Amino acid sequence: MDTIGDRRFLELAGTGLVELPPLMIHDGGHPKRMDRVMDLAAKVVEKEDLVPTVLLDSIASEADVDRRKMDMALNLVDNYFGMLRHWHWGDGILEWIRQCETTFEHDLKLRPLLRPDVWPHAGRSSFVRLLEDKSVHAHGLGLEKAVGLRLAFRQPPPLQCVSDQFLFYLNDTLANAAFQTWQGMSPGPHDALPPERFHFQVLTM
Repeated sequence: MDTIGDRRFLELAGTGLVELPPLMIHDGGHPKRMDRVMDLAAKVVEKEDLVPTVLLDSIASEADVDRRKMDMALNLVDNYFGMLRHWHWGDGILEWIRQCETTFEHDLKLRPLLRPDVWPHAGRSSFVRLLEDKSVHAHGLGLEKAVGLRLAFRQPPPLQCVSDQFLFYLNDTLANAAFQTWQGMSPGPHDALPPERFHFQVLTM
């Protein structure tokens, strides 16, 4: 067991690379019907009164208010698809962890490293840390947030079911809290997987 700073790394027998399954990410950030998504966002803006109608009489013209409503709808859509991109990454990561488990279970040298917890195994957060240690390019997305959103939602929620407060303020807090709670359910210490001993590809579908 190697200790570097405040982290403990598992010792693997031998010196060769361990080939893990590819991490496959389904890109869910491109809508098929952008006009329909914008229409849903516009209805959310109207229903939630995100742009107060008092502007019509006092501060701005009707054209200015319509422009602000369109900007707000675009902002909602942008935040929503940002959430979807995180969710799809989290979904791919959890499925990748399942496949890594299979790889470990079929290798006598690797099998003892996994604890036989109930899925989703909190101790498997070490695989998320492995992705971070390997500097996996996630296009600016937070991996822990991605996994947290996937833990919170079995399916990505449709736009009309997500509140504007969630999209603007709450999704980071909820996702990070979900991940930290999941990770904390495993008895410590959380032994890290040595990144130099593992190899895998990241494929965007």
